[in-house]
Amino acid sequence: MSGIIAIDCHIPFYRVNKKAIFDAWGWFDSSKIGSAKGELAFANYDEDSLTMGVNAALSCLERLKSKSIDRLYFATATSPYVEPKNTSIMSAALDLNEDVVSVDMSGLISSSSALIAANDAVESGLSKMTLVCSADKRNAKPADGLEYLFGHAAFAMVIGKNDTIADIEHVFSHSSSFLGYRRTQEDEYPKSWEERWIRDEGYLNHIVKSVNKTVEKMGVSLSDFSKVIYACPDKRTYSAIAKKLRISAEQLEDPLLDKIGYTGNPHTFIMLANALRKAKPNDKIMLVNFGSSVDIVTFTVTERIDKSKLPDIDKLLDTKQVIDNYTKFANLCGKIEQEKGPRGEVAKSAVSVLWRERKTILGLYGSKCKKCGTKVYPPQHVCINPDCNAIDEMEDYRFAEDTGKLFTYTVDNLAFEHDPPAMYGIVDFDNGGRYWFDITDCSPEELRVGMPVKMSFRKKFYDKPRGLYGYFWKAVPIR
Repeated sequence: MSGIIAIDCHIPFYRVNKKAIFDAWGWFDSSKIGSAKGELAFANYDEDSLTMGVNAALSCLERLKSKSIDRLYFATATSPYVEPKNTSIMSAALDLNEDVVSVDMSGLISSSSALIAANDAVESGLSKMTLVCSADKRNAKPADGLEYLFGHAAFAMVIGKNDTIADIEHVFSHSSSFLGYRRTQEDEYPKSWEERWIRDEGYLNHIVKSVNKTVEKMGVSLSDFSKVIYACPDKRTYSAIAKKLRISAEQLEDPLLDKIGYTGNPHTFIMLANALRKAKPNDKIMLVNFGSSVDIVTFTVTERIDKSKLPDIDKLLDTKQVIDNYTKFANLCGKIEQEKGPRGEVAKSAVSVLWRERKTILGLYGSKCKKCGTKVYPPQHVCINPDCNAIDEMEDYRFAEDTGKLFTYTVDNLAFEHDPPAMYGIVDFDNGGRYWFDITDCSPEELRVGMPVKMSFRKKFYDKPRGLYGYFWKAVPIR
């Protein structure tokens, strides 16, 4: 039987106080005062769905201690690229084999679609281990009520048959043509019908009907499940669903709406990761994912449940910087754009160079001398060790998973930066080698020589005239 082998999540470092949104737009719509409670997690300017997905997957594979992945599914409603495949970039950043089967999936509940597809692939023998990754960076139009709701996040899980921590027991899908949140290719922001329509006819009726059909088909009672996990756009609907289904308080998981907002595709899976961390062997868990249709997946926790295969959601929630400045929040999310000046201009990008150097850029591969073991980035033909100087005696070495310490750094108030000042420094990797990197998700006051850092996959630039995103690695503090 297939199931979850490991799971991890990425919650961005930045949060915005919802009251800051109301302070900016309360004069326009004072009725939203009730929504101005808690915080939203939002991606930094150098993050998008792809980078968040990569960083969640890196953490998940680190927990697995293996990269023997033969399939990669990436599910998102906010793809950076419509063309080409996002998974081709993701696979290179994760250093997966080039023959991995990679699939982009789109839509608001494509995360559960990816899980169902992964389960089918493993059960049928087409795959031994499938990596399911999902992220969303949904932004709402300024002054829209959805601005108080949408958060950003990512998750990744590995599905296989060996050493599972939670087995997949049953899968159900209930198709519908319900139109709730929607966005066309031409739309920058999602649209919706009135809130009550989405709340009552959408979430409430669809989830209740689908769950009742599922337990009837299974021949069980909802009380047999230790947790019933579903996500809603507001706490009132969340409670109303529980009341209609007669779900006890002990069966409910924190919906996290006041902590990270509603993050779309990853949301129920972040709740699942939190529930698994507290689960006991033989506990049964039901995951319900609603968009325009409903997917339901039930799990049974195994004797192999191990916290080392699970993220500490509380720690991820506590690792944050809260912003009370709406303008900064809107700028970092890309809703408004500040004047960049000449220093902020992006040079013409050479696609051919990005292709030829893809392993060095996306995979962060340098070289290691086979004679003396000296590591260097970018890769060289001549060993930089003056006592060695071997020529063409190098092998590939990947730095992306290595940690390091900040050897020296600069805080630059002249260079253009979306979130000034620009910060960069030289990182001495713990396993050898050094290079200079931009530093992100950090304030200048935190910087210090010797500060432990790790690598984070980020968006380096956006060449808008040529429709090209440039991705690379940055240094972030280890907190």
